[in-house]
Amino acid sequence: MAKLSELIISNPEVRSFTELERLVEHAGESGEMFLEFDLKPDYRDTPRKWEWALEAAFTRGTTYGG
Repeated sequence: MAKLSELIISNPEVRSFTELERLVEHAGESGEMFLEFDLKPDYRDTPRKWEWALEAAFTRGTTYGG
């Protein structure tokens, strides 16, 4: 299981929500089965419905991952 907080902490180079979406998609591609939203991302471009956006990114990764 991937925790959002762990993804953010272990990737300090990620500085925007758009970059976080790519990271979350990569987590799905890497074989993670679940994503836990244990905190709200604190980026200027974080959308109001950020959970939906990250869930969609994660699902894209699990759908198209190798």
